[in-house]
Formats: sequence, C-alpha cells, structure tokens
Amino acid sequence: MSIDKQSEFAANLQIGPTSLGMVRFYVESDGVELPMDFSPEEAEEIAEEIRAAAARARAVADKGAKPPKTPRG
Repeated sequence: MSIDKQSEFAANLQIGPTSLGMVRFYVESDGVELPMDFSPEEAEEIAEEIRAAAARARAVADKGAKPPKTPRG
C-alpha cells in the first residue's frame, strides 16, 4: 500500500512523553500495539514533517476547491 492510497483501516494514535525522556507514538488497532519511541530531537523533526505535509495537503485541497459564488449586482 502506498502512502497516497486510501484505506478503511483504522487505528488509534496516542503521543506523549515517557518516564525515560523519550517521546512515544503509541499505535493500536485490532489487537496490535505498536509503541515507537523517539528522542525529543527526532520528535521535533517528525513534527516539522507533519507540518510540511499538512501545508502541502492544504494546497492540494485548495486547488480542488471551487471559489465562492459572488452576488451579481
């Protein structure tokens, strides 16, 4: 499956600090639990990637959006 292919698969994501000073991404779905620990620096890099992806997604969505109709007067 590619990153751009839609799926009906659903999962829960929790993000938080650990007692060892790491940032944990905890993914859970259908009995599968996947904890992923990152250093604070790695987590900040991931956050930057998420922001950049959100900006690109917004640009794609905005291209497909129709401009609002204006009243003719």
